[in-house]
Amino acid sequence: MKKTNSLPAITEKEFMDEVVETAQLGGWLVYHTHDSRRSQAGFPDLVMVRSGRVIFAELKSEKGRIRPEQQMWLDELMKSDAVETFLWRPSDSKTMQETLLGQRLLAQ
Repeated sequence: MKKTNSLPAITEKEFMDEVVETAQLGGWLVYHTHDSRRSQAGFPDLVMVRSGRVIFAELKSEKGRIRPEQQMWLDELMKSDAVETFLWRPSDSKTMQETLLGQRLLAQ
């Protein structure tokens, strides 16, 4: 049996919970459409606001694929100087925490 050093897979829902918890810890207001069936296709998972900053974040599992309509939203939002736009995966947890907590985290 081959031994690997990889971490157990985290679902998109588990990662969403981590991001929301981190954002709230950092004082962000967080919005997530829980039932997107009647919403515009592709709109980012989270909108976060704090102290004049606005972040749109699309969250994916490590192997999750971004749909064309999601990419379209991200591409258009990235053209704005007024908002920050991210595509985060569990492997981006440290960067996500630094962004939302506003501090450099010590290497673990």
